[in-house]
Amino acid sequence: WRNRGGNASRAPINPRLSKDQMMSNITATLTSGMRVSLSNGRHEWMADEPIALGGTDTGPNPYELLLASLAACTCITLSYYCQRKGIALESVNASYDFDRVHADDCKDCDDSRSGFIDRITSHVEIKGSFDDAERKRLAEIVERCPVHKTLGNGVAFADNAIFP
Repeated sequence: WRNRGGNASRAPINPRLSKDQMMSNITATLTSGMRVSLSNGRHEWMADEPIALGGTDTGPNPYELLLASLAACTCITLSYYCQRKGIALESVNASYDFDRVHADDCKDCDDSRSGFIDRITSHVEIKGSFDDAERKRLAEIVERCPVHKTLGNGVAFADNAIFP
C-alpha cells in the first residue's frame, strides 16, 4: 500500500481483510478546497466539484465517477460476454443519468418508500449484426455487470473514522 508521496505503508482500513482479499481499493486524499487526488496504486486521477458548488472543476464530481464506473463496467461486461460467446460486437456506447424523483412520480420503481428516490437511467447502444435471441440476451447482460448488480442490491458499509 503506497501513498502518492512515496513509500509510506498503511494498514488496510478493515484489518480483517488482506490486500489480496479486497476486490478493489481506492485511496482518496483531499489536496485543496474540494479537489481530491485518487489512486488505485496503478493509476491516479482527480475528482472535484463544479465552480458553482465551491470546487475548481478539475475533475468529475463523485456522482459522475459513480456513473463512469457503471458505464465502464457495462461496456466491459458486454465486450467480455461477446468475446466468450463468439458474437461480433462493433461497439458499445453507454450513457447513464442520475436524478432524484419523488416516490409518487416513479411508476417504474420497486420501492415503497415515500419522499425522494435516487434513480439511475441507462441508455446503452450496442452495435453489431445480432439475431433476436442475441439482442434479447445482450439487453439482459446490460443489467448483469457487477457494478450494476452491486448498486441494485445495495451495499453494506463498514465505516471507520480514524483520528491519528
